[in-house]
Amino acid sequence: MSDRLQALRILLKENGLDGLIIPRSDEYLGEYVPACAERLAWISGFTGSAGLAVVLSDKAAVFSDGRYITQMDDQVDGALWERHHITEAPPHSWLAKNVEAKARIGYDPRIISRSALETLRSDSITFVPTAFNLIDAIWTDRPAPPSAPAEVHPLEFAGQGSAEKRHALGAQLVTNGWQTALIADCTSIAWLLNIRGTDVPHTPVVLCFAVLHSNGLVDLFVDEAKITPEVHNWLGDDVSILPPEHLEESLRALKGQTVAVDPSATPVWFSQTLEDAGATVVEAADPCALPRARKNAVEQQGARAAHLRDAVAICRFLHWLDTHAAGSTEMELVERLRAFRAEAPEYRDDSFDTISGVGPNGAIIHYRVTPETSRLLGANTVYLVDSGAQYPDGTTDITRTVWTGPTQPPVEIREAFSRVLKGNLLLGRTRFPVGTTGSALDVVARYALWQGGLDFDHGTGHGVGSYLSVHEGPQRISKQPNRIALEDGMIVSNEPGYYRPGAFGIRLETLEMVRSSDVGQDGRNFLEFETLTLAPFDHRLVDPAVMGPEALDFLDSYHARVLAEVGPLLSGEAKSWLVHACSPIKRK
Repeated sequence: MSDRLQALRILLKENGLDGLIIPRSDEYLGEYVPACAERLAWISGFTGSAGLAVVLSDKAAVFSDGRYITQMDDQVDGALWERHHITEAPPHSWLAKNVEAKARIGYDPRIISRSALETLRSDSITFVPTAFNLIDAIWTDRPAPPSAPAEVHPLEFAGQGSAEKRHALGAQLVTNGWQTALIADCTSIAWLLNIRGTDVPHTPVVLCFAVLHSNGLVDLFVDEAKITPEVHNWLGDDVSILPPEHLEESLRALKGQTVAVDPSATPVWFSQTLEDAGATVVEAADPCALPRARKNAVEQQGARAAHLRDAVAICRFLHWLDTHAAGSTEMELVERLRAFRAEAPEYRDDSFDTISGVGPNGAIIHYRVTPETSRLLGANTVYLVDSGAQYPDGTTDITRTVWTGPTQPPVEIREAFSRVLKGNLLLGRTRFPVGTTGSALDVVARYALWQGGLDFDHGTGHGVGSYLSVHEGPQRISKQPNRIALEDGMIVSNEPGYYRPGAFGIRLETLEMVRSSDVGQDGRNFLEFETLTLAPFDHRLVDPAVMGPEALDFLDSYHARVLAEVGPLLSGEAKSWLVHACSPIKRK
């Protein structure tokens, strides 16, 4: 990596820059990026899905959050790079300490949002947009961009036509007094136009940009080779296909118009270009985000079907794990789970890289197994598996934590597991008034943990797409304040956990779909959750005394439902295993 840093520093000097900001994001600011956009990994070696680097003439630093600190320490050469927790030692503070006043720090405005750039700004530093990406200029063997064709996402899965979506959003633009909205989130474009793709891992999108006009017409900026005659016909005449090279010209043609731009989901280059052309930029949320999150009736039924299909694979895996997996590596466990899912003809991909953690590796919240870190599944240990799949009718995400035996688990592990499980079950059974945000419900999942002096350092729940991103906004369940109320049709994860570094990790995750409830009185409307995920929790880790009668009733009821819905789809030993795994908990 030293030769790459040296080449970059030469280029910095040639361009009159004292440093460079290198975000992990690409031009589309998505969670996953294609190989050709792994610039942070290429320059530093760090492959986490969230992070940022700063390179100066005499030093360099990489920053990421708590999920990836261990991974960053393993992957990044400490002799070349400082490694920092992004909240404990934020980049703007590091810059203030390490550069001189009026230093010129470069950034590529096409791969960083305005919101992200604002967190770095300082009165003593001049941030300079570069005319080209400096990493690309020295990355001589950079992979080619993805070229797979786009795919039609038919109405049997989408449930609503693109024209209806486009005209509804266009009418909203008129109501707001705006002429145009810029859409840079590829999942939003996929939802709006009812198309999917394979341009990035795990999220079925086409890399593209779109401009939505108030009359419902759309300009789609995409590699034309990706648009097959079938897709072109599907999009229709109201969607103009334009090459990405025409994007700047088209933005400048919006002179005099009011254009809505999401500052957190759009590269800052777009606002800079529009403002320079004489357009009025209004910062507003992506207009697709909320309607995309509210799953329609067809998408809701698709989610149920996808989760039932996924449950069959998960239960077969858990049975195999219990009876045949001893001595397997974490990587072998990942492949075995994928093989079970792939037996379904509807399976398209995993929805994220499976987290497969034996013992202490399970305590690394976003652990990603590698050949160097892969541990063997031994006796009397905790194993955490967090995984998901993409199907045309839905996206899944499930976490289960199991005990391998043969002896009984230690008391402290059973207590921690039971407190996590109790939080999951109580949240899944919670009813709440319309207008309630996820942040208001977060304490329900944590309460049992808090009473035992335990907690976890991640959000309780994220939104999930419909054959789209497994991490979808704008709704979430978290300690952090969130103004987005949960609404009928939204899907959120429910995943409390507990992690003891160097020992074990526990996380239990189900997906919940928000639906109307009939409990409201005095004219109040209430909502509740429908649990989509169907797979048993490990009896061996349950402490009835910690759970209490109410939570045990919830657990028995859930297991009875799992057996009733999944049992008929299994056979032989796997079905017998499920009968036992779903049997009522023995109470003391």
